[in-house]
Amino acid sequence: MTMLDRWTLGEFASGNLSYPTYRRGTGPGVVVISEIPGITPSVTGFADRVVAAGMTVVMPSLFGTPGREPSRGYLLRSAASVCVAKEFEAFALGKTPAIAVWLRALAANLHVELGGPGVGAVGMCFTGGFALAMMVEPHTIAPVLSQPSSPFAIRKAAGADLNLSPADLAVVKARAAAGCEVLGLRYTGDKLVGTRFDTLRRELGDAFLAVELPSRKPSDHSVLTEQADEATVARVIDFLSVKLGAVAPS
Repeated sequence: MTMLDRWTLGEFASGNLSYPTYRRGTGPGVVVISEIPGITPSVTGFADRVVAAGMTVVMPSLFGTPGREPSRGYLLRSAASVCVAKEFEAFALGKTPAIAVWLRALAANLHVELGGPGVGAVGMCFTGGFALAMMVEPHTIAPVLSQPSSPFAIRKAAGADLNLSPADLAVVKARAAAGCEVLGLRYTGDKLVGTRFDTLRRELGDAFLAVELPSRKPSDHSVLTEQADEATVARVIDFLSVKLGAVAPS
């Protein structure tokens, strides 16, 4: 038995994209988007905690093998697959990737089904910025960006980019100005994040809530999973619960 055995496997299609999904829980919806290499046991462990707080979680499987433990080789192979997939636009600046549009549709479908004030979105690492892109649609009311690392920070401009088209950035800024808060998480020594937190502060102002943790080791990266910071995990779950009006089961 694996951790995913408690989850319901499905499929969601929108446009010309279709991906498997894993679903569990009751209450308002949250889309949890795994980091590279995929839905690892620690990603599922985080998602289970969101479920336990009274929320319905959907995890799309965008890359990798669901349930597989991380390893260096597995991580490199998953990263390579992302680099060549056109829906991810891993190196494009000032552009919203097609996968973000698919994720918006997934969140919209979840909101129509479950109702409530809206849905939450948690992106991690390469997918961190996707949660911000989902904010273009008004149903995403609780976006969480954990160590956002896309586009890959291979040069200075890429490290500052938010993975959004100018039009989408304008919508995100307007929503932030209207009160939609964005929670961002990172270890301060994590070079994969680049200078995106500076960009987020400049573009979103006080609506950007930054949690910046001192790095304990040079390898610290995954705030919610592999190198989880317990206080920050609790803060994310509280952020989602308050924004979505979730009530933990008794």
